[in-house]
Amino acid sequence: MREYLLVLFVTAAVTYLLTSPVRKFAILAGAMPPVRARDVHREPTPRLGGIAMFGGLCAGLLVAAQLTHLGRLFIQSEDTKALLSGAGIMWILGVLDDKWGVDALVKLGGQMIAAGVMVWQGITVISIPVPGVGPVAVTPTQGMIISVTLVVVMVNAVNFIDGLDGLAAGMVCIAAGAFFLYSYRLWYGYGINDAAPAVLFSAVLIGMCLGFLPHNLHPARIFMGDSGSMMLGLMLAVAAISITGRVDPDLVTDQTGSQTATVHALVPTYIPLLLPLTVIALPLADLLLAVVRRTWAGKSPFAADKQHLHHRLLEVGHSHSRAVLIMYFWAALIAFGTVAFSVTNTGRTVVLALAGLCLVGLVVLLMPRFRPHAPRAVQAFVPPRYRKEPEAAGAVAGAAAEAPEHRSAVGPAARAAAELSADDQELLGRLGTGATAVGSHAERNG
Repeated sequence: MREYLLVLFVTAAVTYLLTSPVRKFAILAGAMPPVRARDVHREPTPRLGGIAMFGGLCAGLLVAAQLTHLGRLFIQSEDTKALLSGAGIMWILGVLDDKWGVDALVKLGGQMIAAGVMVWQGITVISIPVPGVGPVAVTPTQGMIISVTLVVVMVNAVNFIDGLDGLAAGMVCIAAGAFFLYSYRLWYGYGINDAAPAVLFSAVLIGMCLGFLPHNLHPARIFMGDSGSMMLGLMLAVAAISITGRVDPDLVTDQTGSQTATVHALVPTYIPLLLPLTVIALPLADLLLAVVRRTWAGKSPFAADKQHLHHRLLEVGHSHSRAVLIMYFWAALIAFGTVAFSVTNTGRTVVLALAGLCLVGLVVLLMPRFRPHAPRAVQAFVPPRYRKEPEAAGAVAGAAAEAPEHRSAVGPAARAAAELSADDQELLGRLGTGATAVGSHAERNG
């Protein structure tokens, strides 16, 4: 555990320290696109935050290669080299998109190439464990299709939620944390060495997100851009693929003593890709809803809009920070709930706890819909929107009732004079107005 924590802290520190220089570079390079109609930020913000993340990734893997136990992974497995190859391709593609923009179909092709390179180097699904049957081997072609599909889905899911400050980095960090706990339990608790790469990749991913988040929280000083979001999605997919199909349930059965306990312990791996899909359940749901919504409207599935889940939270009435925290809450509830169900033997307790937390989450989610007025005695201690001010309401109503007559009696000149300062009004009174002079001249001529 100490080596994993060391890699995590080094990755976070390098990412954090590199982000400020990368921000200055992004400004000088002109990677500050104008604010679009679907954006929620008000000022142009530099992108290319993925450069700092990629630096943190390289630093974390470099430190891991020098450690006693983690260094063996670089000798026994090709997963780390495959990860660097795929992440490098995805990172270059993202940098080009952040600076000059890349067509959606070209971007999709680049994502498939990055996934194909990793599959060619060994990161692929070998078998799918099925309850009551055991591992079901898949052909190399089937494994390639499943692996590439998972990478593309995860990359675009993370890219779709990158719409609010700190949202994508925080949710990926939560997902990586849940996956780290699960894979570490398989590696350390059951002695399954094939789970070690997933533990390392999850630790590095957590460090990348934690190092970048201080610069990306609202109001964000820099965005990760596609160079960061696509790389995060790829790493999460690699962590899932590197463990799915490589864990032999018989090894866990030898530890637990019963196949029933094994099924319970391996719930996330018995259903293909269940755990990696649950840890990004919200981004995946957002992705599917966006594709259906845009296709139904006759648009391209890659056409941008302002109807994502985080946009809808803002429309409901939540603030920017509260919308992000709500998304964090639901992501953590689904991800860690799945892990907790695979750990504890009392599934009923987990279900009841999750049900209670869901109720709390729904109450917080719907709070802006209800605005009850607090009693006068406690109005000083509640937010302004819960205070009832009849005097102010009456004054506004009276002003609205007198508005037509007032507007008819007061001309543009009088309204303009009312906006002047006291000294300017005094000077204007001594000089008179053009209307007065014209009126006097007309009377003399008459």
